[in-house]
Amino acid sequence: MEIALVVVVVAFALGFDYTNGFHDAANAIATSVSTRALTPRAALIMAAVMNFIGALLATDVAETIAKSIVRLDGVASTPALLVVLAGLIGAITWNLITWWFGLPSSSTHALIGGLVGAGLAAGFGVYGTSIYEKVVLPMIFSPLVGFGLAFFAMVGILWLFRRATPAPAFRRFRIAQTVSAAAMALGHGLQDAQKTMGVMFMALVAGGFASEDDSIPLWVVLSAAAAISLGTYAGGWRIMRTLGRRIIELDPARGFVAESVAAIVLYVNAFWLHAPVSTTHTITSAIMGVGATKRLSAVRWGVAKSIAAAWIFTIPAAAAVAAIFYWLLDLIF
Repeated sequence: MEIALVVVVVAFALGFDYTNGFHDAANAIATSVSTRALTPRAALIMAAVMNFIGALLATDVAETIAKSIVRLDGVASTPALLVVLAGLIGAITWNLITWWFGLPSSSTHALIGGLVGAGLAAGFGVYGTSIYEKVVLPMIFSPLVGFGLAFFAMVGILWLFRRATPAPAFRRFRIAQTVSAAAMALGHGLQDAQKTMGVMFMALVAGGFASEDDSIPLWVVLSAAAAISLGTYAGGWRIMRTLGRRIIELDPARGFVAESVAAIVLYVNAFWLHAPVSTTHTITSAIMGVGATKRLSAVRWGVAKSIAAAWIFTIPAAAAVAAIFYWLLDLIF
């Protein structure tokens, strides 16, 4: 029974990774496509490749997800695996709902909310201090840092190029956006693929196929990298329109700054803080930051308000769905 359940959980984890890819494809390439720095197809290919490479660079965030969210030590295999499975179902469900409505919500927080909701429904403990330090605080500060850095970096760019002729300057920034979009896609793979690795590792530990002290197996890393890359290539056109056009009409300079700042925030959290931050929150806040340098009214705050509402409801909504599915699965098994 445990072997079959582990296989099912791994399959759902890779399914979540795929939905994460097409849900968050817009994070990496929406700004570049909207400013016509890259064609949609070229942008998707580049993003898929850089997602795969980014997923291979580290596993620290994966270990945070696997060992710092839900307490599964000392828990029987079947209930532990059901918690992971229900958490994944909750995250996938919320991903699909927000994708349908074109809202750039966080796959990261959907997954964490799903795991916490399922864990609480099962009566298991959660690592409250760890969640506060590595989830809640980064969730609050990463968008604020992204907005602030993007705003001031854009002010600096505007001052440096204040005497430049617009058309040649925009051409140069379109070329630069190829690099910044690649950096953003690399950061997306570095952050988001690791979350699936962490869940797969949780399933292996719960099923008795790995120890908590083991490192993440290579096949887990490669399969998670491949799944998110395939999902990214499938694209996320609904959300791409929201990020690329509906929040603000971006020019190449603002697109370059937004992508560069968001990538830096992702790298710092992955390599130094080991915190699973949201690529969606980071790039969206950076886009708002560069947009605010035009004038505050240039940002379509009504759209931003809808996005913020999706952010607020992501963790509790995914947690509620996961809790319901845990109770249903518990009846079956």
